[in-house]
Amino acid sequence: MQRGKISFGKIQLSVNKPAPAAATTDKEESKEGAGDSATGGGFKKMDKIQMIQQIEDVAEDLESQHLKEVMGISGFGRKAAKVFDINEQIAKARVTRPSLHKKTEEKDEEEDNDDVIGPQPPSLDTNAAENNTKSSEDASEKSKEQDSDEDSEDDGDDSDDEQSLARRIPYTHEVQMQHGSRAVLALAGDPSGARVVSGSIDYDMCFWDFAGMDSSMRSFRQLQPCENHPIRSLQYSVTGDMILVISGNAQAKILDRDGFEKLECCKGDQYISDMSKTKGHVAQLTSGCWHPFNREQFLTAALDGTLRIWQGIKSKEQLQVIKTRAQGGLRTNASACCFNRDATLIAAGCVDGSIQTWDTRKMFVNTTHCVRGAHQKGADISSIVFSYMGQQLATRSNDETMKLWDLRQFKQPLHTWTNLFSRYDTTDCCFSPDDRLLVTGESLPKDQKEAKLYFYSTKTYEEVQRIPVASSHVIKTLWHPKLNQLFVSCGNGTIKCYYDDQRSIRGAKLCVVKTHRKRQQIEMVGVSQILTPHALPLFRQEKSRSSRKKMEKARMDPVKSKRPDLPITSGQGGRVASSGGTLSSYVIRNLGLSKRVDDDQDPREAILKFAKDAAENPYWIAPAYKQTQPKAIFSEKLPSDGTAAAPAAKKPKTEDDK
Repeated sequence: MQRGKISFGKIQLSVNKPAPAAATTDKEESKEGAGDSATGGGFKKMDKIQMIQQIEDVAEDLESQHLKEVMGISGFGRKAAKVFDINEQIAKARVTRPSLHKKTEEKDEEEDNDDVIGPQPPSLDTNAAENNTKSSEDASEKSKEQDSDEDSEDDGDDSDDEQSLARRIPYTHEVQMQHGSRAVLALAGDPSGARVVSGSIDYDMCFWDFAGMDSSMRSFRQLQPCENHPIRSLQYSVTGDMILVISGNAQAKILDRDGFEKLECCKGDQYISDMSKTKGHVAQLTSGCWHPFNREQFLTAALDGTLRIWQGIKSKEQLQVIKTRAQGGLRTNASACCFNRDATLIAAGCVDGSIQTWDTRKMFVNTTHCVRGAHQKGADISSIVFSYMGQQLATRSNDETMKLWDLRQFKQPLHTWTNLFSRYDTTDCCFSPDDRLLVTGESLPKDQKEAKLYFYSTKTYEEVQRIPVASSHVIKTLWHPKLNQLFVSCGNGTIKCYYDDQRSIRGAKLCVVKTHRKRQQIEMVGVSQILTPHALPLFRQEKSRSSRKKMEKARMDPVKSKRPDLPITSGQGGRVASSGGTLSSYVIRNLGLSKRVDDDQDPREAILKFAKDAAENPYWIAPAYKQTQPKAIFSEKLPSDGTAAAPAAKKPKTEDDK
């Protein structure tokens, strides 16, 4: 049996020399004691103290052995593993190898049933050892070869990745959304990828819901949150339930997911020179962004030379005020601002061409990084954005350049891309989700027919791809990391959405497969007129009149034309008197009754109308008293022969009676 493991506990080697005392086991000690007793040595006389001590040792050994069995560990208690030199043991084994090889094999078979503490001892066969060393060397060589192969494969993958960067761009399919007719300056996507909002220079803000849209790609809501101010920037919060709206006004607004206003920031006092003493901005806003993981904190920048951090939706005052300074300590305005991914830095691009950063864990008195002359002076830095890893920073300016910076070496840019024409002060740039590409758009030059979208590698700084977008300016670019789709806003009011059918998920792919449902057409049956000039009057149809004659006839009808009541030209009391003479009759006639009541009719005559019908068909009173009604007894008629005495006629009064 070949054992390749090294024993750190019990070592059992059958050699001529007695094993050292450190390597003896409990069983050998017990055998030696038994041998001594068998040879007649017997037990020596011991004191009571020694006997008690030995009993305690045996108890401790039994207790430790019991604990070892329960806990399943080795080397516990006083009988711990002994330290030895493995090289010395192997050398001794090689000296006595020829004579002991067979004995060790037999011994191993006998001692397989013994309890061995720790791993098995190494084999004493030099051939096996040599084979093991050779196999280990071969394995190491193979592992080295595999490592080299893997390295070469990795290098190949890297080279392939560099070549396949263009295939990583999701632009195999294209969908167009129409915002309006003016330039779309702002574009933002929901973190979950369910919605997109856009803001334009014509004050409108549109909401796009991919789950509810069909192939017509129409927005489900359009509003003007800031009245007569263009929308400069939009951004969803980290939870996606609020939208930060940056307009040409001095007050930023926060809308909920459906477009209802939740907060409007305070406006500062224009007559206070120290901007840190005011409650808000006093000039036009230029940029703004949310905190990366605090859903109630956001940052705004304005032309009053300050950046303001706002905390809380209920409290309308700012939390911190950051002042941007130019070269000589004078005030300069920030045209773009942003947080890094872990919210430890705030970066701002200023009008004087400088890039300034502040550490959020310190006071905002001095800048952490400040690069003067990062861009041309007087040209606004339209966009500043951190990479997803947080080590790189990209800036886009109206001086037709885009620069890539490394925060560890912030004095000089890593690379500068030129000839990127820009007319709008909100033209931005963005990183790809894997930070390997940098994307930006250009405004339409005079000598070109289409504006293009440029993709640059952040490692080799070479142009990877160039996509023609539209015959207008390219302003905003959004590469959604969850959808893997590109949204591009243009100067003609359109929003282009690019996606890959294989690598992109949801988003615009949900809308393309839904067909546009047209309105159900109402089925109308045309009635054809049959002309029968010689038909009888009973079956003769009226001649069809023209629309003008129909209109004149409907105009003459007071009901169809809804003619108001004509004025009363004669009489007294007005309409109240004409309807019956009393106010109650007027109310009954006009409000209480659906049918008009003629007040001039005699009520007795109106009741006697129903007398004959009541006598012939009793319904109300007679059936109720049918069982208990007594039989009517009428007077008998007089005979016709005149035998009965007729009652005397009443004597008329005369003048004598008076």
